[in-house]
This record gives sequence, structure tokens and C-alpha cells, in this order.
Amino acid sequence: MEPKVSSSKVVIIGTGAVGATTAYTLLLRERVSELVLIDANKERALGEALDMNHGLPFTGGMKIWAGDYSDCAGADIIVIAAGASQQPGETRIDLLKRNARIFDSIIQNIVKYNTHGIILVATNPVDILSYVSLKKSGFPSNRVIGSGTLLDSARFRYLIGEAKEINPRSIHAHIIGEHGDSELPLWSLANVAGIDVEFTDEERERIFESTKNAAYEIINAKGATFYAIALALDRIIVSILKNEASVLNVSTLLNDYNGVSDVYLGVPCIVDSTGVREVLNLELNDEELEKFQASANKLKAAIAELEL
Repeated sequence: MEPKVSSSKVVIIGTGAVGATTAYTLLLRERVSELVLIDANKERALGEALDMNHGLPFTGGMKIWAGDYSDCAGADIIVIAAGASQQPGETRIDLLKRNARIFDSIIQNIVKYNTHGIILVATNPVDILSYVSLKKSGFPSNRVIGSGTLLDSARFRYLIGEAKEINPRSIHAHIIGEHGDSELPLWSLANVAGIDVEFTDEERERIFESTKNAAYEIINAKGATFYAIALALDRIIVSILKNEASVLNVSTLLNDYNGVSDVYLGVPCIVDSTGVREVLNLELNDEELEKFQASANKLKAAIAELEL
């Protein structure tokens, strides 16, 4: 498959821990030719851009600058990592109303200058804010993507690999649903080279609880999570820019997906230069189906409170 021919321009809105680490990851891996940092705190964005520019003699060529919303023009991907951060003891859903108001302003400013790029949402609660971005932007759903359960699935694979002493890249396992407390593991589909991954019920519960609570554990220990999510965002960005058609567990608008419609949830999708090209329909067992639909209903109830 031929790579997408593009300007390879990425804008990151929000230069807090996640946005700045994502920018640095793109710099280290030489992913793009142009990288724009935008933040309500313009000095912060300027400082991050300067710091990274001073490292350019050690890496490849890239143009990095602190800009404003007009610099969204011509961008292939606009990453939104801005918003109120999750505090210790606070659930992702608790962030909803604060961040929805912030996103209303952000999306309005983006669409003034860019109506052809892809919006990639990282801010929590990511599924709901991706839905908000869709409604506020008027973009087609394939071009509004949330980071979804890509990181959750990576954590799940890491913990399974650790338990089985197998490289996590060789573990095939999915977390789907909300990026949050109602997410669910698909043990029925977890495998290594097509062979089922076998654990006791107690081991499965321990692995999943460690997966689900990983963010809380990290936030309690150091205040925020940012390294792994930056790598997850990098993975999505590369699949788009290189037209990879990789299967990634991103958050996307569902339409009669296992009985679920009109909500963003993390499920395996084919991601290429068009954004989400296709949503892969997984066969869930009865228990998984019930939990997946419950996850959808939880988010729908929260979205209803926003009166979009």
C-alpha cells in the first residue's frame, strides 16, 4: 500500500504533560516535517517549542513552532490534549462538564481554519469528548478519532505477557468500551499465535483490575500519566500519515455495533489516511455483550446531560 503523500503537518493543542510528551515522541521518531504547539498559555507553548528546537542538531530535520489556531490550516492531524487534568481520586467522568466547555471553544477555533484534517482526541473523558468534537465540528465521524482503549489494550497485553513471560507484542488481546471504569476485557478472544491464553478466574480478575486501575495507580504515584499515552498517540498518527491500515483500538462513532449506536467507544478499527476506514465487528459472548452495552449506556447517560 502506497504511503499517503501529504504535508506531514501535525498540530498539538495543549502542551501539558500529554501534549508535550507526544510532541517530544514525534520529534524523537522524526514523524513529521511540521509540528505546531498551541496552548492557552502561550509562554508554555513557546518554551516547549524552543526546548525541542534546541535538540534538532541531534535529530533529523523538522520545523517546530508555537503557534495559534490559524496554524491549523493545512494540518493533516490536529491532536487535542488540552483540558482540565484528572486529579487523584477523580474519575474520568467527573471531568466531563469542565472539559466539554473547553472543547466547545477549541473546536470552534479549529474549524475556522481546517475542515479537511483529522481530529485526534486525547483529553479525558476521551470517548465523550470525541463525541462532543464530532457534534461541534461537523466533520464526518471517520475524521474524529479518540485514543480510546488503545492504551488500555497495551496495558492488558503487557500484564498478560508479564504473567506468561512472553513479549507483549506477541499477545493479541483487547480492552473495549469506555476508556475508563466500565471498560471490559475480551478474554474470549485473547490469544498467542491463535492459542487461547489460559488463566484461572482469580488470575484473570487480578490482571484486569491492574489494567483498569493503572491510571489511578500512576496518578496517585506521580500526578499524571503521559509516557504510554504519548506512544499510543504516536502509533495512531503514524498509521494515518503512512496510510498503514493498521488495526488499532481507537474510539469511534458506533452504528448498530453489537446493538450499540450513536456513542463513541473503543473498539478495533482499521486506521488509514482517511481516519477510521472500517470498524471491525467482534463476536462477543453473552457476558461480554452485556458489559459492552452497559458501558455504552453509561456514556450515553452522561452525554445526555450535556444537551448537545
